[in-house]
This record gives sequence, C-alpha cells and structure tokens, in this order.
Amino acid sequence: MISIKTPRMIEGMKESGRLLRSVHENLSKIIVPGITTLEIDSFVEKYLKEHGATPEQKGYMGFPFATCASVNDEICHGFPSNRELKDGDIVTIDMVVNKDGYLSDSAWSYAVGNISDEAKLLMDVTKEAMYKGIEIVKPGAHFGDIGVVIEEYVSQFGFSVVKDFIGHGIGRKMHEDPQVFHYNTGIRGARMREGMVFTIEPMINVGTWQMKMDKNGWTARTKDGKLSCQYEHTMAVTSDGVRILTDEGLDG
Repeated sequence: MISIKTPRMIEGMKESGRLLRSVHENLSKIIVPGITTLEIDSFVEKYLKEHGATPEQKGYMGFPFATCASVNDEICHGFPSNRELKDGDIVTIDMVVNKDGYLSDSAWSYAVGNISDEAKLLMDVTKEAMYKGIEIVKPGAHFGDIGVVIEEYVSQFGFSVVKDFIGHGIGRKMHEDPQVFHYNTGIRGARMREGMVFTIEPMINVGTWQMKMDKNGWTARTKDGKLSCQYEHTMAVTSDGVRILTDEGLDG
C-alpha cells in the first residue's frame, strides 16, 4: 500500500533533503584523484553528525558504511575502501540521510579528474534520464510510464537500463511502496496521488544491463565489466506536479 505523506512530513523530508544536497555539493569539491572512497565515507558521516543527522543505511541489514561508493563498473552498493580514486574514474556516492526521523535518499555521480568522452556521455545521459522520469510525475500519472520514457531515451545512445534495482517509496522507513521501475515493464501500474513520496534512481550501463555480485553480498557490478552510472532524487507528488526534495538549496 502506498502511503500519503502529510504536509508536515514532507516539510521534514525537505529539510533532510536539503542537508543531503549540501553533502553532495561539498563532495563535489573534494572528489579528486588520490582521495579514497573510505575518506569520502568518513567525511559524510562527520558532516551529517555536525548537522544533527545520521546515515540511515549504516547498519541496515548489516551494511557497514555511511555511503555506497560505486566506482566505474560497480552498479551500486559499492563498499568504501582504501583504494585511491584515479584520474579518469567515475564514482557514484549514494546515501540516505535521517534528519529528525525524516529520510531522504539521493545519489550523484562524480568525474574524477579528466574522464573519457564515453564516461562523460554516460553521466550526462543518466542524469537526463532521471529528469525525464521526473517530468512524468504529477497526480494521475502512472508509475509505469516513468520506466517507458527512461528506457526510450537511454536506448537512443546504445546504453542499457539495469533491471535488478529499482526506485522506491520513502518516508520514516528507507524502503516503502511503490516500486518504481526504470524500464518498460509493459504494465502502467498505479496512479500517482498528491502526497506520495518516492525515489527515481536509474542505473545506466554502457554495455549489457546484466550484473554480477561481489563476494561481499552487496556490491553489484556490470557483467561485461563496462561502465555504469546512477543519479537519484527523492520527490513528492504535489497538487500541480512534483517537488524534488533532494534538489533544493539551503536557501530554497
């Protein structure tokens, strides 16, 4: 069952989302060749603590870190480590922030130094695919139409949409209904209503959409070893469209 959030809850999630955006904006200044994803993870956890928030995913089903840090062919749930990022890498930092009991979820991908034309195109297409999915969001729209527009757009570039991981509802719990697919399932699904809050988070691969799991049981990577990228926002359905809760500045 898809819950309807009250205006007060949405305001709480907006505050959480503004902090999350602030974290990402700060990461954009420090992610350079030579930094490790473990250093990024430590920065995030410290920053959240200083602002009265906590990383919700740390400890979730045993996940040991404040962030997911997925590098190059890692699709999602990458473990932060002492491996230094190098010039030409791309890295996705995904996190869930708990601020006063209200959650927000957002992933940004970052270029490390000078990246290839292929990597830049993948990043640009993935971000645009997310926003094309967001354009669907309004009262009465079908959730299934999000995946249709994302897959149609991505396929123009010869890229593929990961099918094993999807968007989700969020509120006081990290994962709620609805399930939000980023590819065409052939089912239009439920209609959106004002007050629904969920994520859109396409993971796009240069090659095949198929994945394989690392031995840690968390990290998924592309089966063919080619690049993957992800962007994600949390949003609320409003009376006249959509409000992206993780895309508002500190003064917004």
